[in-house]
Amino acid sequence: MENKLDWVTLLLYFAILFFGWLNIYAACYDESHAAVFDFSTRHGKQLIWIGISLFLALVITMTEARVFSSTAYIIYMVVLVLLVVTLFIAQVIKGGHSWIDLGAFKFQPSEFAKFATALALSKYMSYPDTDYKVMKTKLIAWSFVLIPALLTLLQHDTGSAMVFGAFLLPLFREGMSPKILISGLVAAVLFVAALLVNKFIVIGSMAAIAIFYLFVWLNKRTRKHYVWAIGLFLACSLFTMSVDFVFEKVLEPHQRDRIYVLLGKTEDTRSTGYNVHQSKIAIGSGGIAGKGFLNGTITKADFVPEQETDFIFCTVGEEWGFMGSTVVIALYIALLLRLVRLAERQYSRFTRFYGYSVASILFVHVFINIGMVLGLLPVIGIPLPFFSYGGSSLMAFTMLLFIFLRQDQERTKTIL
Repeated sequence: MENKLDWVTLLLYFAILFFGWLNIYAACYDESHAAVFDFSTRHGKQLIWIGISLFLALVITMTEARVFSSTAYIIYMVVLVLLVVTLFIAQVIKGGHSWIDLGAFKFQPSEFAKFATALALSKYMSYPDTDYKVMKTKLIAWSFVLIPALLTLLQHDTGSAMVFGAFLLPLFREGMSPKILISGLVAAVLFVAALLVNKFIVIGSMAAIAIFYLFVWLNKRTRKHYVWAIGLFLACSLFTMSVDFVFEKVLEPHQRDRIYVLLGKTEDTRSTGYNVHQSKIAIGSGGIAGKGFLNGTITKADFVPEQETDFIFCTVGEEWGFMGSTVVIALYIALLLRLVRLAERQYSRFTRFYGYSVASILFVHVFINIGMVLGLLPVIGIPLPFFSYGGSSLMAFTMLLFIFLRQDQERTKTIL
C-alpha cells in the first residue's frame, strides 16, 4: 500500500511558489498591465510555467516510482546530448550560450542536468556492490558529476556549473572522506588569500603552520609525518602560485570584476557592482516591516536589473522588510530540513541518496542566490528555487522535488 505524498513538503512548496509569484508580480508591475492573467507580462507568463510545472508534478505522482530509477541512465544520456547540442546551436545571451530557442520560449538544458545527474548518480550508488571507499567507485561517481558540469562550463554558465558541487554532500553521507570537504574549504581560503595578499606571505604563513605542526604540536614525529606535512605544504604552495593563471585564463572578465568588487579591491557601483549596490539599497530601505506590497519605490523605478529573476529577493526585502525576508528564509530552511528528514527515513539507498541530492541542490541555490543579492558572495547568476521568474528552472526544480516525493511514497519498498 502506497503512502500519501508528504503534506508538509507540499505546503512548503506551494507557500514558496505563491510568495515567489507575488514578488514577480511586484517586480514587473505596470499599471497599464496590472491584470493578473495578462500573459504578455512576465507575471502572466510565470502563471503558465506554474501551470505546466503542476501538471508535470501530477504526472510524476501518477507514475510508477520504479520508472525513475530504471530510466535514470537514459534520462542522463538524453540530457548530456542536449548539453552537447546546446554548445553548437544556442544563441549567445549575456556572454553565455546555454539557451535553446524553440520559438515560443527558450529552453535551458543545464537546469534539467541537475536532476538528471541526481537520478543517474543515485542509481549507481544504489547498487549493492557499490563501495565509495573503492577508487573505481570514486572515479565513476565523480564522472557522473564532472561530465555535465564541464559541458555546462563550456556554455560559459559558470553559476550552474558550480551547483554540481552540491553532490559533495550526498557523497559525504555515503562515506566520502571529510578530508575532501576540508580540502575544498582550504582551497577556497587560499584562493581568496592569494588575491588579497602577496603570495609569498601566504606561502610563508603555510610554512610556519607546517613547522608548528611538526615541531610544536606533535610529541612524536615519524617519517610519515614529515612526508605528509611537506607534501601538503608543496601542494598548497603550487595551488597558491596557480591562482593568477586560473583567475586570468579560466574566469571571464566580468566574473573577475565581480570577485574584485566583492573582496573590496575595487569599488564599482556603476557597472560591475551596480546590481548588488542597488539590491542592498532596496533591501535596506525596506526596514523591519517593509514598504508594503507594490509600494517598493526602487522596485517600481526599475533600478535593479534582473529583479524578477536572479535578484528577486531584493523585492522581498524592500516591500516585505526584514520580517518578510525572515519568513522566506525560514520557509527554505524548513523545506531543506524536511527533505533531509524524509531522506533519512528511506529503506531504499537509491531514494535516500536522491533525497540528499535534492536537498543539497536546493541548499546551494538558496545559499548562493541570497548571498549574492546581499553582497556576501559573487554574482554568478543562478535562480532562487520556486521563486525566481523562469520556466526552465521552475519545471526542473519541480521535477527534482516531486520525483523524490513519489519515491518517498513507496519508502517501505526497496527501489533499485
